[in-house]
Amino acid sequence: MTDCISKVELSVSCTDLLDKDVGSKSDPLCVLLQKAGDKWTELGRTEHLINTSSPSFSQRLRLDYHFETVQNLKLGVYDIDNASKDLGDDDYLGGVELTLGQIVSSKTLTRPLQLKKGKPAGKGSITVTAEEIKDNRAIELEFEAKNLDKKDTFGKSDPFLEFSKQGDDGKWHLVHRTEVVMNNLNPSWKKFTVPMQTFCSSDLDKPIKVDCSDYDSDGSHDLIGSFITKVSELQKGGQVQFDCIHPEKQKKKKSYKNSGVVSLKSCKMLTQHSFLDFVMGGCQINFTVGIDFTGSNGDPRSPNSLHYMSPDGLNQYLSALWSVGQVVQDYDTDKLFPAFGFGAKLPPDYQAAHHEFALNFNPTSPYCQGIQGIVEAYRMVLPQLRLSGPTNFSPIINHVASIASQAAQVNTASQYFVLLILTDGEITDFDQTRDAIVRASRLPLSIIIVGVGPADFKAMELLDGDDGKLRSTVGEAIARDIVQFVPYRQFKDAPHAALAQSVLAEVPIQLVSYFKMRGLEPPNPKAAPKAAPKAAPKDAPKS
Repeated sequence: MTDCISKVELSVSCTDLLDKDVGSKSDPLCVLLQKAGDKWTELGRTEHLINTSSPSFSQRLRLDYHFETVQNLKLGVYDIDNASKDLGDDDYLGGVELTLGQIVSSKTLTRPLQLKKGKPAGKGSITVTAEEIKDNRAIELEFEAKNLDKKDTFGKSDPFLEFSKQGDDGKWHLVHRTEVVMNNLNPSWKKFTVPMQTFCSSDLDKPIKVDCSDYDSDGSHDLIGSFITKVSELQKGGQVQFDCIHPEKQKKKKSYKNSGVVSLKSCKMLTQHSFLDFVMGGCQINFTVGIDFTGSNGDPRSPNSLHYMSPDGLNQYLSALWSVGQVVQDYDTDKLFPAFGFGAKLPPDYQAAHHEFALNFNPTSPYCQGIQGIVEAYRMVLPQLRLSGPTNFSPIINHVASIASQAAQVNTASQYFVLLILTDGEITDFDQTRDAIVRASRLPLSIIIVGVGPADFKAMELLDGDDGKLRSTVGEAIARDIVQFVPYRQFKDAPHAALAQSVLAEVPIQLVSYFKMRGLEPPNPKAAPKAAPKAAPKDAPKS
């Protein structure tokens, strides 16, 4: 029986955060963690705000609510002073532990922030509001403004918009913040999309307040003017215009008209499909594995080697494969997984290193039956290989990309590919790999890299691109984020489920983003098309 699951969206604000920056306020971000066994796993994080001790985050945190289990959550607030995704080098401003049940049952919950070991974080507090998500529509909006008031002494204003919906308590709750357009009294802001549930609680007549403010780097943004509207008004189309009114100025001057005019350029309603909409509609997830057999892993006969089999028949490669594979295999109906190795010399002649060979030594049919089949092929082939090098990732990425490219030509949301690369992290063809990933970002493909062993995985983190856009050697930006990198050592002593959760967290988002980019709807399960080819070409894989 499937769990009774509903989706919940949390919004977070804080007051009186500690100031960790000399001469200015902190630059906060809030991270949401959930406990699995005795390990905390990150579920999401808000945007990072600059110079504020009382932040309202517009980025909502979404999670599944399982009525029948206690979901222990932790919200942590950090002062971010660098571009890295790792929070270990940022100042902790305090956090709170609670259960999702507590938040859901009280709708809005305010708690004092605590530092490590339960010490209070000054007067800091955190407020969390929960809302169930029942609506899969979203609103896409684009705005511009004309003749805004000049707020800066030495330049024009730096305007941005903030949208807030009115809660049942009459208070305004921030739902979206645009980017800042620097030094411009006639700005055009980029198009943005917000779920309808977030934007107006799916009520087309709910009041929406829009504040236009002048950005100041010290956090003391000046209000230019405000107006109130509702979605039903925005939907009228045409050029809907609003006078931007500053209440103080309006009081002082009888002749006051406005502090500028904000115009709606476009308003569209979209349907936002979920991962489950695609999977339940018959979208197949095709799972391919690539295993690193390069010399840097060490001789498999030596206990120091990452490929060394312990007496219980396991090593880090197999443990990582089990953890991730067991989750993915549920979404693949025939459970036939192509598995490849790279970086080894093969029998009988042991001449050149092969950068992509079938793990079962059958190039025309590299399929293994289930995860167990991959494990058996690995155990059988390991004693016959000579570990070699260099470590080239691009051949296997290009290989799976060519299969994904064939599936993409069908023009339906029926096939998606996940390539799992298990590696010790010494990568030789970094530039070719970068180019391969940028090309693959336009295909129905996600790449998961699990780093095994103690190496420095800087290159892998660059490929993950979470803290900056990955670009090809000629400067072409990745079309969407498709790489997820996880070092296995962080999960060595955690339950199997923790690694799978962390590694697979982004796959549903990546799958949905691909089909959205292509404008493809979930397939109809009754008319699900026949499976496209998997990663087994007619000819032998090139090595």
